Amino acid sequence: MRFLRLLGPAFVGAALLSGCGLQPMYAGGGNGAVARGLQGVQVAAIEGRAGWLVRNAITDQLGADKAGEAPRYRLDIRLDDKLEGFALLSDDTIGRERRTLRARYQLVDMSNQEIVLDATAGSDAGIDVVSSDYATIAAEQTALENMSKDIATRIVTAVALRLRGDTKQ
Repeated sequence: MRFLRLLGPAFVGAALLSGCGLQPMYAGGGNGAVARGLQGVQVAAIEGRAGWLVRNAITDQLGADKAGEAPRYRLDIRLDDKLEGFALLSDDTIGRERRTLRARYQLVDMSNQEIVLDATAGSDAGIDVVSSDYATIAAEQTALENMSKDIATRIVTAVALRLRGDTKQ
């Protein structure tokens, strides 16, 4: 009997949710409109180690390029990677660092060179500076890798939302 009392609100909730216009972005899986659109995005080369990390993460998330198909969009990205020390200790050494990675990206329609998306994404991390140089350098590199993945996810999500808007027209 208790089960039946819970079943009614569940059906009402499902009916309300279906009526609100909420649609899954990746409907259709790998054959859906957004997934096909993401496969048609070419990522231009990005300078530096951070650029290499961001580009690889984005390429992994976009999906494999279809052989023989010309890309419909080009994704241009410029990165700004800063590492600054703060939190001076009593012996005038740095006790903490802040690494900031910012990306300005543009999605360009290759057919007419029109910019269809112009946005920024950023991530930052705090790093403890310890007496071991190796540990500090390893922490800086790990922070860069994590921030690169975070920025790549933000960029791919923004591109997917933009491409989803194009498929509705």
